Amino acid sequence: MSKHFPASAPKRWHIAPPAPPEVTERLRAYHPVMAQVLYNRGQETSEKARIFLEGSEAALHNPFTMHDMSAAVARIRHAIKRGELIVVYGDFDADGVTSTALLTQTLEVLGARVQPYIPHRIEEGYGLNVEALRKLHEAGVRLVITVDCGIRSVEEVAYGRTLGLDVIVTDHHSVGDELPPARAVVNPKVDARLALEEGRRGYPEDMLAGVGVAYKLAEALFRAETQQSRYHPNLELADLLDLVALGTVADLAPLNRLENRELVRRGLRVLNRAQRPGIYELMQVAHVEPGKINTTSIGFTLGPRINAAGRLASAMIAYRLLRASMPEAGQLAQQLHVLNIDRQEKTLHAVEQARAEVRARDGDAPLIFAVGGDFQAGIVGLVAGRLCEEFYLPVVVLEQSEETSRGSCRSIPEFNITRALDRCADLLTRHGGHAQAAGFTVPNENVPALRTRLLTLAKQALEGEDLRPTLHVDAEVPFDELTMALARELRRLEPTGAGNPPPLLLTREVRVLGFRRVGRDKRHLRLKLSGAGATIDAIAFNLGHWAEQMPSYIDVVHRLEVNEWNGHPRLQMNVQDLRLAEHGE
Repeated sequence: MSKHFPASAPKRWHIAPPAPPEVTERLRAYHPVMAQVLYNRGQETSEKARIFLEGSEAALHNPFTMHDMSAAVARIRHAIKRGELIVVYGDFDADGVTSTALLTQTLEVLGARVQPYIPHRIEEGYGLNVEALRKLHEAGVRLVITVDCGIRSVEEVAYGRTLGLDVIVTDHHSVGDELPPARAVVNPKVDARLALEEGRRGYPEDMLAGVGVAYKLAEALFRAETQQSRYHPNLELADLLDLVALGTVADLAPLNRLENRELVRRGLRVLNRAQRPGIYELMQVAHVEPGKINTTSIGFTLGPRINAAGRLASAMIAYRLLRASMPEAGQLAQQLHVLNIDRQEKTLHAVEQARAEVRARDGDAPLIFAVGGDFQAGIVGLVAGRLCEEFYLPVVVLEQSEETSRGSCRSIPEFNITRALDRCADLLTRHGGHAQAAGFTVPNENVPALRTRLLTLAKQALEGEDLRPTLHVDAEVPFDELTMALARELRRLEPTGAGNPPPLLLTREVRVLGFRRVGRDKRHLRLKLSGAGATIDAIAFNLGHWAEQMPSYIDVVHRLEVNEWNGHPRLQMNVQDLRLAEHGE
């Protein structure tokens, strides 16, 4: 496995096998390309395809079938009845902030005495911490409900119990060897584990985002109220779905899962009404037009601004924005916008610094381990993500303080980074995350041993692997079939995102009529492409280096899009990769 850190990792093109004739027949109501894309996503019957594209009430499952949901609802309602002070304890990313806003809003409407608590990223770190629990107890709190965190906080929850605190954990992250000794643990991944152990069926969807789990708790609380004929005119359950869409998409929860799709589909409708003042003002500063928000808007425009608060300042700024009224909402939105600009500049600088460190090391290393004394804790995850994408290797980036370091990890499908951290648990203070994204805290004296062990684990796992990113091409489509009608039909696959990316098409023998480098650093390309007597404009992000050697004919992997400018829709190819045409010049 030789790497030698290229300027950018070359890509493999994997073209999906054609759908069997019987599947094509069942999906004959769709364009042949759309039928192929549906087949690639496992929607091989007309009924499955219809539900996938149009949604279904049946995709939303009964929240009370989730492990410990009844116990959680009972304890919360008891706290509301007795007037106990409740704290919703969240995380500092967009998923955690939207989860905190959603549950505090719900509890307020139900008559609870409730306060939010989101730890400071730098001063406290991720998840529950004993000092925060001690202070909350001293302030009179008797019930703590975690959102988007807590599943691995075994010692912290046990400490809370010694104080007399009840803790309800709601989370969606991977489960450790031991569940926290909480009053209730609501996490669909717990259901999946228990169902496997006990030979029964657990909650059907184990890939909800943290905000999705918080929403299911809110739904369960509303159902319990409804059973007692109580009505709360100040809040409809559906009004919370804008937060669900924001958090789910920003946290990259898979959108090939039917419940996530349904929650985001409905949430986008609420989001586009911009009825929450903070979201409306955030759209204004980000130049996003209400009514035109999609998953791309969330992932690249709204989500990063919400995340910027927790990265560089306090996530409570973003929380206050989501709960704000006018005119405070406008001031907070502007504050987030400024923080996001600062975040972009700091990330760019840190990536350059880390890249220089990487290139100075052994090029055959199977894992990038970058340590920087001046890396900010709030951006190490972004730096890790950029390096992982650039070099196609697992990446660990550490921000060091005097006694401990906080690390953020991003990985490739061939290497489960959370499982690797599990095997380093004796060196770590805490850790957790997903297969391809995780975080940890480590004493500084253990950093060399951690680096050595992770490098060994990566070498064992990746030895002999062809480490190149793969573009999974949905279908090969001739140039003359690239039409506005096809682009609009492919739009029906939205919401697109993790697990359900926009379709990738391969078109061969495309003539290049013109091209020019664009962007602040000239990293991108604008092209005019031709075939079968027609021309289509194209954009190719991060492919500016091709300007030095652009052939006359190319094969391109692209996304077929409708680009609307000043109200005029135009067909556009969003080029993901290109090569010299097999029979070109």
